[in-house]
Amino acid sequence: VGQLVESGGGSVQTGGSLRISCRVSGISVGDRCMAWFRQYPGREREGIATLGASGTTNYSDSVKARFTISRNDAQNELYLQMGNLDDEDTGMYYCATASQPFYSVHPCVRLSTAYLSWGQGTQITVVS
Repeated sequence: VGQLVESGGGSVQTGGSLRISCRVSGISVGDRCMAWFRQYPGREREGIATLGASGTTNYSDSVKARFTISRNDAQNELYLQMGNLDDEDTGMYYCATASQPFYSVHPCVRLSTAYLSWGQGTQITVVS
């Protein structure tokens, strides 16, 4: 089981960009599915981006073409670069990892039940 710590959240203006990071320890970000989830108050977490060991990505329609998930294997960190932010991007963002190493060319799923370890979350607020 890994330990995950998100950082980089905060307030950003509509149309702006932001990158959040997830520092991972105890497991390798490069050998399994990794994901970013977003949660609105009172709602379940929504998987918005995944990154597999093969480099295959999977984005929700709500962030496709605006967000980019990536990782740095040497630093053992996961990132989410977000652009053209709007009000609907306001929420708590969590990084998550699968429990076991897994290599596949197929995209990782965006279901929360597929991920075992979670960070504490970082809040992003988009303001006009």
